[in-house]
Parts: sequence; C-alpha cells; structure tokens
Amino acid sequence: MVADQGGQQQEVREQGADAVELEYRPTVGDLTSALRARRGVSKAGRRQWWVLGAFVVLFALQIASLMAGRSAAPAPPLIGMFVYVVLIVLTPRLQARQVYRFAELQGIFRATVMDAGVVVTTDNTTTSVNWVAQPRYRETRDAFVMLSPDKNAVGFTVLPKRAVRGPGDVGRLRAILDRNTTRIGSEPSPAHS
Repeated sequence: MVADQGGQQQEVREQGADAVELEYRPTVGDLTSALRARRGVSKAGRRQWWVLGAFVVLFALQIASLMAGRSAAPAPPLIGMFVYVVLIVLTPRLQARQVYRFAELQGIFRATVMDAGVVVTTDNTTTSVNWVAQPRYRETRDAFVMLSPDKNAVGFTVLPKRAVRGPGDVGRLRAILDRNTTRIGSEPSPAHS
C-alpha cells in the first residue's frame, strides 16, 4: 500500500517517540539473511531441505558402497547429487546478489517503524506497509525480516539491526514488531539487543 507523501509524514510525526527509524544501504548480507529467513518459513523452502537431506543420505550411501567395493556407481548421478546440494546451500546468496543490483539503484533506505506500520523511503520510492500485508516476522542475528502471510512468503521487508539510530532502538523495534505481528522462529543475538 502506498499512501500520499504528506499523509505519511503527518502519521510519522504523530507516532513521534514510539517510532523507530533506520537508515541504511542494503548489502548482499542483509538480503541473504532475509532470503534465508524467508526460505525457513516458506513451504517450498522446507521441501527443499527435505530433498537436500535425502540427497545427502543417498550420496553418503553411494560413497560408502563405492568404498566398500560393492558398487561401481556411475559418476554422473554422484556429481548431480553434489551439484544439487551445493546449489540449495548457495541459492539465497545467489538470489541476494541479483536483488542487490536492484536495491543498489534505489540509494539510501530510510525506514520508520511504528504501530501503524512501516514506511520505507528511498531516493526513488516511498512505500507504506501495513501489518496486514506482512503480519509476521523472523529475527536473525543481523536483521528483522517482515514476511507476507502467503505460504511462500513472497513479500518481505528487511530491517537491518545495524541501521538503527540510537541505543535501545533494537529492543524498541522488537517490541513494536511483537505488538503488531507474530514472531516466527528466531535466532536473536544478545550483542544487538
């Protein structure tokens, strides 16, 4: 949802002390963290981990069989399994590099998080996200990742912890998110609290 610029600024002023402001340029690391968090909650992402686990077991059994001399397995299936495992592990980073190219063109991101929602402004755009659009979040070591309610979490917003302006803002940001959204599996870091 995109509201008019004047209405957003008025709402931000009214929220005042309750709002948490962030300013940052997204990094590949921010986006990788977000995509990993998203994969952890999406149905397709969980399915990838099950297939990955099955491939690892099959790969180990195939190697053990080869070492025991019981099988002369052809190399292509082993190579295929290995490549699949590597791709699953690297996918978030590869995707993040693609998304980063677009994010880099947007310039500096300024996010204001308040009880009414989140307003993200860049050099080129202004977007308002209400809690219905992204009603859940996952905390990683370095960021809060807001996620859309659909089964594959197509929509997401990254709020890097390094981007907060003052001491205690990470805790205030967490409190706003806890009041307005549902936390799903997290890996908080005491260093950023």
